[in-house]
Amino acid sequence: MISKKMVSYVESSSIIRAMFEEGKRLSDIHGAENVYDFSLGNPNTQPPQAVKEAILDILNSESPTFVHGYMNNSGYEDVRDSIAKSINNKFNTDFNEKNIIMTVGAAGGINVILKTLLDPGDEVIAFAPFFGEYRSYTSNFDGNLIVVSPNTKDFQPNLEEFKNKITAKTKAVIINSPNNPTGVIYSEKTIIDMANILREKQLEFGADIYIIADEPYRELAYDGINVPYVTKYYDNTIVGYSYSKSLSLPGERIGYLVIPNKVADFENVVSAANVANRILGFVNAPSLIQRAVAKCVDAEVDIDSYNKNREALYNGLVSLGYECIKPEGAFYLFLKSPVEDDKLFCEMAKKYNILMVPGTSFACPGYVRIAYCVAYDTIINSLPNFKELISEVKDK
Repeated sequence: MISKKMVSYVESSSIIRAMFEEGKRLSDIHGAENVYDFSLGNPNTQPPQAVKEAILDILNSESPTFVHGYMNNSGYEDVRDSIAKSINNKFNTDFNEKNIIMTVGAAGGINVILKTLLDPGDEVIAFAPFFGEYRSYTSNFDGNLIVVSPNTKDFQPNLEEFKNKITAKTKAVIINSPNNPTGVIYSEKTIIDMANILREKQLEFGADIYIIADEPYRELAYDGINVPYVTKYYDNTIVGYSYSKSLSLPGERIGYLVIPNKVADFENVVSAANVANRILGFVNAPSLIQRAVAKCVDAEVDIDSYNKNREALYNGLVSLGYECIKPEGAFYLFLKSPVEDDKLFCEMAKKYNILMVPGTSFACPGYVRIAYCVAYDTIINSLPNFKELISEVKDK
């Protein structure tokens, strides 16, 4: 019999994945071209050609042991050095290979750092709406996720409530910008104010509180909007990054942690994170793709296609009478449900072969998430169905 903890996980298993499977079922019935699956943040944009060329070059020119063998649990030293230099060039930081730990995507990285930091009963704060797996990641290490309620005016974090929810048990705060599911980018003012609050609370409780900045969408920012690099504003910041979106490589599971020298208890945090990487079963990040990303560390996907989708979807839905704020980054649009029950609205949408994820999954009921990392034609062809859907709502 499976563990009691896993029973609860299975019962609340990801609705996003369930919707993805529903999309495949509907496609078998109606044809894929007639199903508008906006459920999963699975990039439609191809990886840069440089990534493919790097992989082939590595396989053709290097020895199998060099490419496929074990390495330091933190990852290859030269790969980490390349990444540190790239970050320094972009953000005027001062990192080196010792500040970088290669991880199995951002998800693996967040689990590594939570394993490193949390004792049973410690609290981790997240701002709703948030990626629902944060709850499971925290629970993995017997921590408690404390949720700050959403600010639905502009979806910047509710800092007044945040300040009141920090306790002596608070060990970490997870922030995600550009945000999944809203597409909102946390402003520099938001980051500065948050950092000031945390510094006050560290003094009040005589404890270290870490920001974990989850940044898989950093490069997907539109209209020239700046995404603040959080380590520059708060010393106890650890960055979790993934190439899943920036290079359209979600299945390769490659990312890294940045642990700055200024982080409290730096040497022990780095040592513990290395051990956590091993004992969680990752051992090390995939070797081939480590080598590949090092060769094209500054390559980027063409975000113009995402922006084209963003404009078409946002303008199309608003013209039909839907309410939403315009996303500033990532590839999600957070739509206000025209009926109070967001789950019911998602069920209604299935009749029109539209698949979305209810905001309840992100601790923000009354909204739905639309992932627009799909073909442009999918956006355009879905709009008549969205029109029929809202007409049904208005007729009731």
